[in-house]
Amino acid sequence: MFVLSHLVLAIARLLDLALTAYFFIIIVRALISWVSPDPFNPIVRFLYRATEPVLRPIRRRLPMTGMGLDLSPMIVILAIYFLKWVLVESLTDFALSLR
Repeated sequence: MFVLSHLVLAIARLLDLALTAYFFIIIVRALISWVSPDPFNPIVRFLYRATEPVLRPIRRRLPMTGMGLDLSPMIVILAIYFLKWVLVESLTDFALSLR
């Protein structure tokens, strides 16, 4: 059980790290959308490729606000926090209960 506990804890930590990294990618993508970025810049291309598969379905389902404000990054950030609170915390608690 000791090995399984460490394995589940490592998975929880990796998931937490991945969600945190994606949180910052979403933030940078939202900030970059306020300016006119060079679409051929490799960093801009990476940000669009990493975020568009998640943002596009949310954008399709959300009604556009009167000002043309895109709220999909905020929805994704809330989902990331929800996953961190529910999934990561549950995995951590489960790992600690196995000890």
